Amino acid sequence: MTSSEFGAIIGPVVGDDGLARPPWAASDPLLREYYDTEWGMPVRDERGMFERVCLEGFQVGLSWRLILQKRDALREAFRGFDPDELVCMESVEHLLGDASLIRNRRKLEAVLTNARATVALRGEGTHLGEFVWSYQPDTTPAPRTMDEVPTRSRESEQLARDLKARGFTFVGPVTMYALMESTGIVDTHLVGSWRRGCSGVWGAEA
Repeated sequence: MTSSEFGAIIGPVVGDDGLARPPWAASDPLLREYYDTEWGMPVRDERGMFERVCLEGFQVGLSWRLILQKRDALREAFRGFDPDELVCMESVEHLLGDASLIRNRRKLEAVLTNARATVALRGEGTHLGEFVWSYQPDTTPAPRTMDEVPTRSRESEQLARDLKARGFTFVGPVTMYALMESTGIVDTHLVGSWRRGCSGVWGAEA
């Protein structure tokens, strides 16, 4: 989910359950469930981070709701986003006709490219989860409205450069900032949202 999808000057919206959420998660059941249970919670393991990198890449130019709708099918097609399994997959040709997936050849091929890069990263004595978390900033934003939510940062720009240098693709600075938001590295829950501070990485007043 990128902040630019809801760029208006809008603060938290209180739902029928009395809980305040950002406008993008206020009404749609699928997005609301995702926001309430997953978005912004820490993801530190290699496979989990690899899946998020891939899903954020699929989201480029599309809605996050569409990615959530297709996530289970993508998981099945890409062997649970296990990079060790995917380095053995030679082609995505058999996936191009599958309407349950995102049928964009470059994005599908990026999963295999990024799997190889993820495995190669271990040679540096780290894994993808640790590597991405090493770009955690010293402070996190405290947006009160959607227009105050950043779409990129100095850290996301550096992360994008460093991942690209290691062979990753579909990892631009805006996409990497969205990754940092979704995995708890920064907390861009709106001030006043019931989920602000939920990750335990940053306090509710951070």
